[in-house]
Amino acid sequence: MQSYVEVLINLPKISGTYHYHLPPDLVGSVKPGSLVIVPFGPQRVQGIIVKHIDVPEVAETRPVEDLVEGLPPLTSTQLALAYWLADETLAPLGACIELMLPPGLTQRADTLVRLISAGEIDLAAFSPLEKRLIRLLQKRGDLRGRQIDAFIPKIEWRGVARRLVRKGVLSMRAILPEPRIRPKTVRKVMLTRDPADIDQAGQSFSRFAQVHARREAVLRFLASEAKLVESKQVYAQTGANNADLKTLERMGWIEFVEDQVWRDPLEDLPFIPALLPELTHDQDAAWEIIRSGLDQARQGRTPQPFLLHGVTGSGKTEIYLRAVRETLAAGKGAIILVPEISLTPQTVQRFSARFPGKVGVIHSQLSAGERYDTWLRVRMGELPVIIGPRSALFVPMPNIGLIVVDECDQDSYDQQDRSPYYRGVPTAVACARLSGAPIILGSATPQITQFYQAVHGNWKYIELPKRILAHRESIERHVRRLGIDLTLTAGEGQTADLGLPRVTIVDMRTELKDGNRTIFSRDLQGAIQDVLASHQQAILFLNRRGSASYVFCRECGYVVSCPRDDKPLTYHRSLDGLLCHTCGYQRQVPKRCPVCGSRQIRQLGTGTEKVEQQVKEFFPGARTLRWDAETTQTKGAHERILSQFTHQKADILIGTQMLAKGLDLPLVTLVGVILAEVGLNLPDYRSTERTFQLLTQVAGRAGRSPLGGRVIIQTYQPEHYAIQTAAKHDYAAFYQQEIDYRRQLRYPPFTRLVRLEYRHQDPHIAEEAALSLAGKLQGWIAEGGQPVSLIGPVPCFFTRLHGRYRWQIILRGPDPKELLRNRLPADWIIEVDPPSLL
Repeated sequence: MQSYVEVLINLPKISGTYHYHLPPDLVGSVKPGSLVIVPFGPQRVQGIIVKHIDVPEVAETRPVEDLVEGLPPLTSTQLALAYWLADETLAPLGACIELMLPPGLTQRADTLVRLISAGEIDLAAFSPLEKRLIRLLQKRGDLRGRQIDAFIPKIEWRGVARRLVRKGVLSMRAILPEPRIRPKTVRKVMLTRDPADIDQAGQSFSRFAQVHARREAVLRFLASEAKLVESKQVYAQTGANNADLKTLERMGWIEFVEDQVWRDPLEDLPFIPALLPELTHDQDAAWEIIRSGLDQARQGRTPQPFLLHGVTGSGKTEIYLRAVRETLAAGKGAIILVPEISLTPQTVQRFSARFPGKVGVIHSQLSAGERYDTWLRVRMGELPVIIGPRSALFVPMPNIGLIVVDECDQDSYDQQDRSPYYRGVPTAVACARLSGAPIILGSATPQITQFYQAVHGNWKYIELPKRILAHRESIERHVRRLGIDLTLTAGEGQTADLGLPRVTIVDMRTELKDGNRTIFSRDLQGAIQDVLASHQQAILFLNRRGSASYVFCRECGYVVSCPRDDKPLTYHRSLDGLLCHTCGYQRQVPKRCPVCGSRQIRQLGTGTEKVEQQVKEFFPGARTLRWDAETTQTKGAHERILSQFTHQKADILIGTQMLAKGLDLPLVTLVGVILAEVGLNLPDYRSTERTFQLLTQVAGRAGRSPLGGRVIIQTYQPEHYAIQTAAKHDYAAFYQQEIDYRRQLRYPPFTRLVRLEYRHQDPHIAEEAALSLAGKLQGWIAEGGQPVSLIGPVPCFFTRLHGRYRWQIILRGPDPKELLRNRLPADWIIEVDPPSLL
C-alpha cells in the first residue's frame, strides 16, 4: 500500500503544502518534522514533512527523493507551534517553520549556469548584457545563480540567460547546494595493537635512535590513554610530528579516526558550583505555588501561566533555578529566555554553577557552527537547559518541562524586523500550553496587558515585594573585603532585606534658572564625587547614542538628515562624522548649510558618547566604560564590558537601555538618569508605559549590596505620573492611572490592534496604495458587519526608512485579524498586536 505525506516546500513565496508519496526504502524512517529532498517543478528542493495523509489531493504524486537528516529537525511541539504561529500572525507556515530550523542546514534550490560552446563566440550579435554574461562565464566557468547575482548585482539577468539557452549558447539546470554547516570533526589517533607488543625485543621504529625513541614514546603515550587522542595532543606530549604518525600508521601500529567534536561557546568559561541558598518568607511562598504547578503538570494538567511580579533584586532568579532543578529531576528540559544577549553571560554563569555540564546557550552572536552544534545537542537530549533571547524558544527540545521568560515586559521578545511578526510572550505561553509545561513570566514592571491577565484570573499572580541579597554570610564577606563598618539589617533566615534605593527627582528647569547649564545637576555631580571617593561604582543612563542628537543650522534651522530615512543624523566624536542609527549612512559634518549657505552649523543634544566625554572633563581621574550598540558590535563584547566593570576596571558605566535589564552589580551605589523623558512624548499609546518601565528597571541597578544606593533622575517634566510613580517604586499607582487611560481611549487590553504598513520608494505610490487598501477595508467591514474600526491611512511617525516611504493603517476591534484572513493584501507588512505604532 502506498504511503503519502504532506510536505512544506522551502522556497520563497511558496506558502502552501504539497502531497508526495514515499518510496519503499523511506517508509518507516520519515516522520512529521523530517527534512527531505523532493522534486518541485524542474527543481530539487528541500521540504519539511508536515504529516502523513491517507489520500492525496492529486491523482499522480511524485516521490520523496531523500531524507536529509535521520533525526527529524522538528519535534511535534514545534510543528504544532508553527501552525499556531501561522494562524495567529497570518504569516506563511514556511516562514514560521524556518524560525525552528538550524543555521546552514536548510538550502534553497539554485540554478547552475554553464556555457555550452567551448570555442570562440562571435559576440557582435549579442546585446550588452548578453555579452557581459558570456564573458563572465568564459572567465569564471560554471556559476550558480547566487554567484552571478554577486557579479552582476541589481540587474535581472535571468531572462537574458533563458534567451541564451534558447539560442543554444547556455544551459541552465536546478541544483540543490550542500548544507553550509556540517558537523565538526578532528583527527584522532588510536593504538591498534596490544601494548605488550611494544616491549618485544628487536622492535625497531626507525634506524635513527632519536626518531625511534620519539615514535616509541607515541605508542607508550597512546597505551596509557583509555580513549582516542587528538593528534595535536600526541605532538605536545611526545614531541612527535605528522611524519612520525604516518609512519606508525603504515607499520600497522596506529589508526587515524575522524571524531566529531562540539563547537561549544561555553567551553572556556569557568563555573564555580553554587550551594542552594535559604529562601525568604516571600520566596518560599512563591516557590510553593510554582512547585504545586510543576506537580500539576506531571499529572497531565497544564497549570495557568505564572506571573512572578518581583521588585528588582527580589530573588526571582532563585525561583527559576529551583523550578529548573525540579524539572531536570523529572527527566525533562527547561528553556530560559532573556530579553537581550547582554544578559546572557550573567544568566549562564548562575545556571551553570547550579547545573554544570547541562546548560547550553544560543543567540545570534555565536558562529553558525556553534549554533548548529547547540541545536543538534538539544535535539539529541544532551543539553536539558537552554538559555538565550527569543530565538531560544524555537530549539527542538524533545521533552519541554518548563519555560521561563525573564523580564517578560521587554519588547525585544517581539520580532519586528521580518516575517513572521510575532509577539514573544504570547508565543512562549502557546508553546508551554502545547507541550503541557508550566511557564513562569518574571518582571519587576509587567506590561499593562500582562498585569491585566493576572488581575482577571487568566494568569496566576505571585508577588515578591522585598529586595534581598543572597546569604548573610556572603554579605559579611563582602563587608570585610571592603573594610567598612556596616550594620546589616535583620532579615528572615539567612537573608537580609535591603529595601529599595532612595530616588531623588531633579528639576532641570530649576538648574538652568540657577545658572547650571551642564548635563549634570549639582546633586548628581556631588553624588559622583562621593562614589569616586568611596571607591564604589556608578551607572549613568541615557537612552540615546552618539555625541549630539542632531546637527543643525542656527541661521535657517535646517537639520542634517539621512537621505534614505529623513531622520536627523547623530554626531559621533569617535567617527568625527554623522551617522544614521537606522540604516548606517555616514557623512562628514557640512561646513556650510546647503539651504542658506551659512557657516553657523551647530550640534544640539546629548548622547552616550557626549556623556562619557563630559564625565572625563568633570572627573579627570574617573575610569569609564560605555555600553551601547556601538561598543557591543563584536562577538563577546557584552561579556568583556561586563567582566571589566564587575572586576572594578572602571568606576562609571555609561550606557543605553542595555543597562536597565537584570544586571546584578553589587558595587553600584549610584544610578544617574541624565534625561528621564527621552521617548516619553512619542505619539504611541505605550510611550508612557515604556518610560515607567525603563526608569524603574534602571533604578533597580543601584543598592543591590549592603553598601546601599541612591538614584538621581534628571528631568524637565518632573510632574509626569510615569516619572513620579517610578521614583516611588509604585507599580500599582501607575497601573491604575494607565489602565483608566487605556479604557477611555479603547486601547489594549480593552481591544486588539492589527497594524498594516506599506513601503515604497515613491511617496505618491505609497500614499495611493494606502488609500486604495483603506477603501477595500471599509467595504469589507461594512459587508461583514464586523465590530472593527479603522484608523488611518496616515504616514508613519518615522515617515521614511531605508529609502522607502511608509504609510500605515490600524484596525481596532475584538479580533481584527479575522477581517484579513484569506484576503491578505500583497506587499503589506501585517503586525497582529503590534508592540509599537511608530
